[in-house]
Amino acid sequence: MEIVRDYKRLNFERFSKSDLSVTAKDIELVKREKDKAIIKLTKKYDKVSINRDKMRVSNEEIKKAYESLSEDQIQEIKNAKNRIEGFCKNQLPEAWRMANDIGELGEIIVPIERVGCYIPGGNYPLPSTVLMTVVPAKIAGVKEIVICTPPKIKDDSVIANEAIVVAADVLGVKEIFKVGGIQAIAAMTYGTETIPKVDKIVGPGNKYVSVAKKLVYGDVDIDFIAGPTEVLIIADKNSKPEYIAADLIAQAEHDVNACPVLVTDSKEIVDKVKVEIENQLSDLSTKRIAEKSLKNNGKIIITKTIEECFEIANEFAPEHLEIMIENANEYLGRIQNAGSIFIGENSVEALGDYSSGPNHVLPTSGLARIRGGLSVRDFIKFVSFQNITKTGIGKLQKTVTTLARLESLEGHARSVEKRTDPT
Repeated sequence: MEIVRDYKRLNFERFSKSDLSVTAKDIELVKREKDKAIIKLTKKYDKVSINRDKMRVSNEEIKKAYESLSEDQIQEIKNAKNRIEGFCKNQLPEAWRMANDIGELGEIIVPIERVGCYIPGGNYPLPSTVLMTVVPAKIAGVKEIVICTPPKIKDDSVIANEAIVVAADVLGVKEIFKVGGIQAIAAMTYGTETIPKVDKIVGPGNKYVSVAKKLVYGDVDIDFIAGPTEVLIIADKNSKPEYIAADLIAQAEHDVNACPVLVTDSKEIVDKVKVEIENQLSDLSTKRIAEKSLKNNGKIIITKTIEECFEIANEFAPEHLEIMIENANEYLGRIQNAGSIFIGENSVEALGDYSSGPNHVLPTSGLARIRGGLSVRDFIKFVSFQNITKTGIGKLQKTVTTLARLESLEGHARSVEKRTDPT
């Protein structure tokens, strides 16, 4: 990891003109040829031959997926589901109404009807992402949920990752498709003969999935565009170097573009962390990826004060922020920008990835300046209503007609006057 004096945000623009061009062409192909294009692109990118009848995960495949997992594994998926549900239920907002001198006004809360969840299934299949995307949608009241996840070959059969299938079935998802990448995003946006069109697409993916989401936004809603994963750890002289090293490595092993950052006011802790990283990498199965990420993107910033650490954190707006210092809870109010906050040495980021409750689909690349992670609120609409009385329209008439005519919208003004002018 490189020690730097001033942190300057890495260049997170991972989308080249070529990426955009290729993705746009593939999206247009799916719009035009539908299932036929899905078959072509799955063969091209996933090296898997699939036909229309095999795109949907069958009941027989679901049964086999359960058989491939142990009872303990299935139970822990259910345990994670229960904890995430408990957290999500607290996110549910309430409809409201008020009465005043013009009538009654308020907001009703309406769930989005159809949601598509993209679940990565490449080098690191993520059944946890099924839980993190489907559970809040279910709690919000979404009626139709579609899952798309890349196919793989097992025993000469085209299947989806078994743990992903089991997690989806545990949550009651009926529409599971063995389709990944650009073609999955395009299919859920525009619909094909087999894959239904949805209203919103959520979930992380590789850069091509991210580019595809960027390009289809407007034809469909999305959660956000995610870049490489990030963790920023704030530490002091009392922090445990073995914990810091473990958490930096955990983030680094995601992929070679991951961004692990340590910010501390203690020079002494830095050397200890470096030694710990070397020790812990020695027998790590994902050493090659983690080592490259730490070397290329890992940063250590030494500040004069803890206060400066928080200034840097707010400027960086990390996806994951760990506050691993003495009296960490007292500093929560200093955080302005973070996707998710982990307070104290026991709040290891990996807990949030799987089952503590908060969502792991989080903003990256500075997007935490404007939003938090995926939640129940992403799956609902706040729809305002007004029920104006005869007295109320009279009170509003002059204001409305004056403003309408300032904007040269005579029809607006007359629509009010039709109701207030006795002639």
